[in-house]
Amino acid sequence: MSVCVIGAGLSGLAAAHALAAKGIDFVCLERAVDVGGIWRQPGAGEPGPGYQSLHLNTAKQLTGYTEFPMPDVYPLYPRHSEVAAYLRSFAEWAGVLDRVEFGVEVVSVREPAGDEADESDDASWTVVSRGADGALRSRRFAHVVVASGHNTVPTLPKPAPPGSDGFAGRILHALDYQDGSDFAGQRVVVVGLGASAVDIAADLSRHAARTVLSVRRGLHIVPKQLYGMSVDEMAEVPWFTAMSLPEQVEFAENALRVARGKLSDYGLPEPDHPLFSSPVTISDEILSRIRHGAVTPRPGIDHLDGRRVVFTDGTSEEADAIVYCTGYRMDFPFLPQGCPVGPGGSVELYRRIVAPGRPGLYFVGLVRPMGAITRLVEGQTHWVARIIGGEVALPDADAMREEIDTYLGGISARYGTAEGGTSIQVDVGPYLQEMRGLQSVRGSRRTRP
Repeated sequence: MSVCVIGAGLSGLAAAHALAAKGIDFVCLERAVDVGGIWRQPGAGEPGPGYQSLHLNTAKQLTGYTEFPMPDVYPLYPRHSEVAAYLRSFAEWAGVLDRVEFGVEVVSVREPAGDEADESDDASWTVVSRGADGALRSRRFAHVVVASGHNTVPTLPKPAPPGSDGFAGRILHALDYQDGSDFAGQRVVVVGLGASAVDIAADLSRHAARTVLSVRRGLHIVPKQLYGMSVDEMAEVPWFTAMSLPEQVEFAENALRVARGKLSDYGLPEPDHPLFSSPVTISDEILSRIRHGAVTPRPGIDHLDGRRVVFTDGTSEEADAIVYCTGYRMDFPFLPQGCPVGPGGSVELYRRIVAPGRPGLYFVGLVRPMGAITRLVEGQTHWVARIIGGEVALPDADAMREEIDTYLGGISARYGTAEGGTSIQVDVGPYLQEMRGLQSVRGSRRTRP
């Protein structure tokens, strides 16, 4: 095999299809028993980050693969089971299922050293995996494509609110949440205002006796549609992309003012930052559930006292459970230390794909757009396939690092930081143009020195 693809979710399947289309030999390693990633987890009963109420927040026509659209009978925003079935159908259509090894976990990916290294050998990477029977297997590959996602290790508040150790109820992370019916008749506090928090709070509000949403910092909440158009479609229409960023911000903020008014009118904190200077939360439900009295907003948690949750404004609630929807941190324990997350906490990849100084190592899907990710991933995988196929020349490591520094500098200027998930933020329109520009670049692939 010349290529190892890690992961058989949306990104891994896109990589498999792009490689197969080029006639490139590969194997795809997937630790689950089927394709689909987070979209099959709720139905399979596996640990998150998927949950039973999970739906697409992006329109199906933009989330489906270009050559294999989602079925016409699907709703505009399909539920997790429909997306999982679609991904399985795509794998069958693309003819890549027989190249996927299921139940295989990647343990380590490392460059050969010492006696392992052979300048006459194109195998740049040693991949050690563990099969379902627990047996380890070591294989050599010229290239490794990491498509394992970045919602991996759950993060909880540090330090935890005083009194957490003595809380009489249950404390869990969104990773452990499956279905609101599990909390029927209970009093639940949901912490956060990101996508998982608003989804879970809305879901709980149909089952729990009381649902409280604890919000420390305001975020911009955007409906799935504005002016009858999916917001991810709007992100790349010519009349919108022709605007400067300040003009886009002004337009969108005016539209939100009409669509939902001020967030403070719902009892939520107003964002302390302009639109598009931090990830937004896409939701059609949460504001409606608040207005209907099904979800009660509260500020951040100050401390816990027995079964009582005390908030920073002095109010308190009796709670049977607290669900922390406080995100994830990226973790690639099978990769060399410092890759792809550098010492400063930023993801350091050329064009958000290539690891500088590590020939043959690529990442796909390690971006966070304000919109659908699929076409971005397709652009990435087509480019990676051309690199592997010898059609594209990569610059040297110093030139790659210069591009990375420029990108991270822009991220820091816009978002105030370039660490963690913020370092993989991209704008859909400009990044699509960047990927399309890379497709037109030709040349011979550089060989290893």
